Amino acid sequence: MNFLKLTPLVISVLIATGCTMAPVYERPESPVAPTFPQGAAYEDLAFSTAPLPTWDTFFTNAKLREVINTALTNNRDLRIAILNVEKARAAYGIQRASLMPNAGADFSPTGSHTPDTMAPTGHGYTSHTYQATLASTSWEIDLFGRVRSLTEAALQNYLATEEAQYGTQNSLIAEVANAWINVGAQKELLRLQEITLKSQQNSFKLISDSYRLGARSLLDVEQARTTVETARAAVVQYQRSLAQARNNLELLVGTKVPESLEPEKLEDPSTYGAIAPKGLSSEVLLNRPDIRAAENSLKAANANIGAARANFFPRITLTAGVGTGSQHLNDLFSGGSGLWSFAPGITLPIFTGGANISQLRQAEAEQKAKVAQYEKTIQSAFAEVANTLAAEGTMTRQCSALRALVDATQRAYNLSYNRYKNGLDGFLTVLESQRQMVAAQTNYIVAEQNRLSSNVTLYKVLGGGSIKLASVEPAVSQTLASTQGTVVTEKVE
Repeated sequence: MNFLKLTPLVISVLIATGCTMAPVYERPESPVAPTFPQGAAYEDLAFSTAPLPTWDTFFTNAKLREVINTALTNNRDLRIAILNVEKARAAYGIQRASLMPNAGADFSPTGSHTPDTMAPTGHGYTSHTYQATLASTSWEIDLFGRVRSLTEAALQNYLATEEAQYGTQNSLIAEVANAWINVGAQKELLRLQEITLKSQQNSFKLISDSYRLGARSLLDVEQARTTVETARAAVVQYQRSLAQARNNLELLVGTKVPESLEPEKLEDPSTYGAIAPKGLSSEVLLNRPDIRAAENSLKAANANIGAARANFFPRITLTAGVGTGSQHLNDLFSGGSGLWSFAPGITLPIFTGGANISQLRQAEAEQKAKVAQYEKTIQSAFAEVANTLAAEGTMTRQCSALRALVDATQRAYNLSYNRYKNGLDGFLTVLESQRQMVAAQTNYIVAEQNRLSSNVTLYKVLGGGSIKLASVEPAVSQTLASTQGTVVTEKVE
């Protein structure tokens, strides 16, 4: 293998510069088009050059903002994500400690007794020794970057976990907003069915009275009764849907949501304008936490190759200690009691049964898998954004058409009912007109819900308002400066 042909000069440079044997990281080429699709489905998208706002700026509805704040405090999935970050940070701290020598203090009093039968003089005796040391145990001199590579891998895994937390938070915000919108939609649908039921009950009463007077047939009465029972069943159905929508919202929030914070109807969660320009560059996907997490995982796999390559070279460890010893406790720190030890060790892999080669192949295969995973994440994100752009670009026109349909079916129902009262049409015509009117109103409410939700979803899939910073936490920055000094990490606030 090429890395086994390093000359002594190359090894000297490697040691002097503190580099690792990991491949030079290069971000893979994006496997998607440079811009998102354009066409009839995207014509309504307005141009915007402003960056995505933070969520508390994007969502202008005060009730929704309070609900989201509560969810960020109480949602259990987000708590798990935060604790996973803490766990990954601790794992990184454990690995980072391997870069420094470990030192510990030790005090060892020892007593022994020699029996008469073993004493040279035939008289048994008791002896004591006291020893106090400050020792460093098995510190590996990282000549070939094995420990630094493992530390870099741990760092990237920690940062990937942190990005996963940001992704969980962004998804939670969007899910809460959509669940909140759904509560308002279910209230609108329930209100529609209650109005329909009341109207049908009034019609049924009028037809029943007319039947008793001989002006209407029994068939008209029974047909009117079917509309009442149909509307009554629909009311029960939407009562159930509203209860389930509230339960889903409370599950996401993690606690009871007061009715005062619920929408009374389909309330717009945001008055923020266009957030997606025409011809939007696909580079915006790099703002998404899931893509940044995938890249961090790829960097970790890249670093693991360096650690696997370093296994082919010698490991040098140092064990040293300094202290004092004496046979009497009161002489422990007196002159002439000092002691020290120095035990360097070198391990050269000569025969490992192919374990080192297999570990390297495993690391290389893992790195290739992470490249594929990174590319797949970008492709999935591209499709997700493109689909949401298509929804956002057509929802307004669809709602406008459905609003016109509602008006048309309302007029048709009024005409058919007047013709029925004047004896020009049968009651079946009225029933059909009413069915079309209620269906059009229902479809319009659902379309309005989808229109509001598509804006929320677009905000999420574009990155959820995450701000990309070329910085890391101070503790991490100091470590990078002392180990590699070349890693630039992107962190979301």
